[in-house]
Amino acid sequence: MKPLFIFLTTFIFSSSVFCQADPIIMEIGQEKVTKSEFLQIYLKNNNNPKFDKESMDEYMTLFKKFKLKVAEAEALGYDTIPTLIKELQGYRKQLATPYLTDSTMSEYLVKEAYERTLNEVRASHILFRLNSNASPADTLASYNRIMELRNKIIAGADFATVAKEKGGSEDPSVKSNGGDLGFFTAFQMVSPFEDAAYATPVGSISMPVRTKFGYHLLKVTDSRPARGVIQAAHIMVAANSNSSDDEKQSAIKKINEIYEQLIEGGNFEELAKQFSDDPSTSSKGGLLPVFGSGTSTRMVSNFEDAAFSIEKDGGISAPIQTEYGYHIIKRISLSPLKSYDEMKKELQSKVNRDERAKKTQDSFVSKLKKEYHFKEKCDKNKEWFYTNMDSSQVYLGEWKAENLKKNKPLFVLDKKKIRQRAFVDFLNSQSKTLPITNNVTLVDSQYDLFVKQAILDYEDSRLEQKYPAFKALMQEYHDGILLYEVMSDKVWNKAIKDTTGLKEYFESNRSKYQWKERYDAVIYECSTKEIAKDVHTMILNDTINSKDVLDKINKDSELNLKVRTNKYEWQDTDFLKDQSLKLGVNSAYLFDGKHYVVKIDEIIAPTNKELLEAKGAVTSDFQNQLEKDWLETLMKKYPIKVNNTVLYSLGK
Repeated sequence: MKPLFIFLTTFIFSSSVFCQADPIIMEIGQEKVTKSEFLQIYLKNNNNPKFDKESMDEYMTLFKKFKLKVAEAEALGYDTIPTLIKELQGYRKQLATPYLTDSTMSEYLVKEAYERTLNEVRASHILFRLNSNASPADTLASYNRIMELRNKIIAGADFATVAKEKGGSEDPSVKSNGGDLGFFTAFQMVSPFEDAAYATPVGSISMPVRTKFGYHLLKVTDSRPARGVIQAAHIMVAANSNSSDDEKQSAIKKINEIYEQLIEGGNFEELAKQFSDDPSTSSKGGLLPVFGSGTSTRMVSNFEDAAFSIEKDGGISAPIQTEYGYHIIKRISLSPLKSYDEMKKELQSKVNRDERAKKTQDSFVSKLKKEYHFKEKCDKNKEWFYTNMDSSQVYLGEWKAENLKKNKPLFVLDKKKIRQRAFVDFLNSQSKTLPITNNVTLVDSQYDLFVKQAILDYEDSRLEQKYPAFKALMQEYHDGILLYEVMSDKVWNKAIKDTTGLKEYFESNRSKYQWKERYDAVIYECSTKEIAKDVHTMILNDTINSKDVLDKINKDSELNLKVRTNKYEWQDTDFLKDQSLKLGVNSAYLFDGKHYVVKIDEIIAPTNKELLEAKGAVTSDFQNQLEKDWLETLMKKYPIKVNNTVLYSLGK
């Protein structure tokens, strides 16, 4: 799903019913916003609310723009677009989950998750991929295949060998790891897999486990107390299985040279910024996300082991190799696991988003049965399916139940009768996940699911009525989706697609987009003063090019010299702006710990940019202009009245 527009989290509309004395603070078209509604919105989005005239006017300006855009989106029928309806339904399904669970069971699962975070298990697995919508025949075939492998292993075959052989695991990583997944803890695997891992004794083989990926066979190989969480940094020199031998040797040489500099007192963060090949961390001095027990971040096993083996904060590891290349790791801090009370809120959030949430539904359904006076009708109405159900058609999702004449009730829920025909529809809808078994077993098992689903669906349909907070949240998502789409069509995408309008806007505002004075230059970034002197001497010879210099200077070390060629706006370039530079070869100078030799081939006077050179900035400005013009049109279309007397009284 696309990210919601910035105002999604800004404006939430209360579903509370206010008394008639609640004054109207704003009217837009036929819609009225009360003082209480506006105040709730304002307080939600201002941690330090101010009620002076300036603050109120500023916030009301933003609020009016938002309301205008949503009003136009609704007028244009965006709320009837099937894809947006489906998207909102997807969000609703996620948001409804906490409301469709038993809080007592949920607390149990949170405690169970915490207990698991105290210990880590190591497991290997064999995977047979299976689509969640696979036919019963394919499901049974996959189950039988993995059971054959289980029997083979139980009989004495080596797990890793079986996993890697033809007809073994379908996990692509099996070729390199033999199925070994390393150590993990709660929430680091899908829930059914995690359950099986913690329930299987060390050294034992599980029964087949079904997850959304397919069938798994687990062998639990080890268990240990959790090691806590670690903050670490690394310097990486990239080299993978596709690298040539020369590239690998160059990487080994480079990582060892970096390690030697660290041993001699070099600054880890600066070396990471200068030499690390990990683009996501190099600019931050190599700093990695926190990883370890109970975190969502996992590292490859040998990287984690090396990090946790560093004895003290600030210590570094010797170079290690992973599938991504060579690393030097620095330990920033090591922390033990937090207490249950400290982790409870975080764990609860994870449980709510996890498959565990389904486990709370059974007890929740029992409570709902009492609330809605659930009552079973005659058993014979269910037993009719034992002898009349055409299972071959059910498995295809095509059973018409043509001999079902009277459509008798199966149960009553909140005075509403749920009839046989609804169960027929349910069976057909479940066709791809139905177990292959006899009619009686199939009907009984599916009937229980049908009852549960009917009760949950009914409760789901009443969430907005029962829970004002849920209704407000759904309004938030509804407005956010509409706002994103209408802004895309009227502003963002329009600015990109309207090439003629973009060109006209650029021509009318050409003077805004200019290059400052630039150097067309070759920059030699040297690791030492001596190397800078050698580079300066070499480039005074016009017959020597930058590649020649690079090859000679870096002959013994990849760390000696870096060369860049570009056109630089020198006033905005840190290592150029405060230097007295001239055309040609300039003397070496020190900046931010590095030595620079700059050869300026041309000094380019300030000039207007062409559209392609300024397209990003022009497009952004054009979008702003389109939005401004659009809002002016909307203000005429949807007159807004603000009761300033009420607005300025909010803080009183």
